[in-house]
Amino acid sequence: MIRCAFIQELGSGRMEPEMRALLEELRERQIAVETFTAKQLSRAQLPLARDVLVAGDVPTVLGALKQLGIPAPETHDYPPSLSSFLHRRVWRSTVRDLKAAVLHEAGPPVFAKPTGRRKRFTGHVFASVEDLLYLERASASTEILCSEVSRWQSEFRVFVVHGTVVGTRHYGGDPSLRIDEGQVNRAVQLLEEAGEGTAGYAVDFGVLESGQTAIVEWNDGFSLGAYGLGQGPYTDLTLARWLELVRPG
Repeated sequence: MIRCAFIQELGSGRMEPEMRALLEELRERQIAVETFTAKQLSRAQLPLARDVLVAGDVPTVLGALKQLGIPAPETHDYPPSLSSFLHRRVWRSTVRDLKAAVLHEAGPPVFAKPTGRRKRFTGHVFASVEDLLYLERASASTEILCSEVSRWQSEFRVFVVHGTVVGTRHYGGDPSLRIDEGQVNRAVQLLEEAGEGTAGYAVDFGVLESGQTAIVEWNDGFSLGAYGLGQGPYTDLTLARWLELVRPG
């Protein structure tokens, strides 16, 4: 377990809702909590330890792990075990090839986003030359993930702790169009059987025009958007993933 926690603030006491929820829940659990800013962390002003939770945005948590000598976890937006839940073609490419395809109008629109954690641009549908403006900050060799464009009718985030679904929150589209819970449970089971799940994570699922439930993407649990998930389950998930990340060996 942890003995205390550092929770990121934005300055002057301002905090993201998720960080506020963590702070309140940890205090209710009688765990000592201090807030910090990204600048304090970058200046190595925090007494970090493996049994001290650090919660914040993705760069902040990765920075804390680096100071602890722990490598950043790999990203798995589309786990192989869930390929049957994609219901669309997904492939790897580069910014160079994407630009060439768009300029030569080679094929239908494509959704593309960077691989890894260094996001030179956000995920976007590339359908015309005007869309290439989104790639201004990306080098031609930047590796990307591409997929056929999906028309999501509704989208939900499913939160998982140690292989158990602890909450589902709607975040896009028509909330009355629910995802198939049987398919969701099967997907979580496949992740666990394949060893591709972590101690805490979320999977975004959506409903397609066909009515099928499909995976939008997998999300690591160390810096998640909560979308209104209760502070208890959110804290459990965050703690589970942190303890897994810092576990020796």
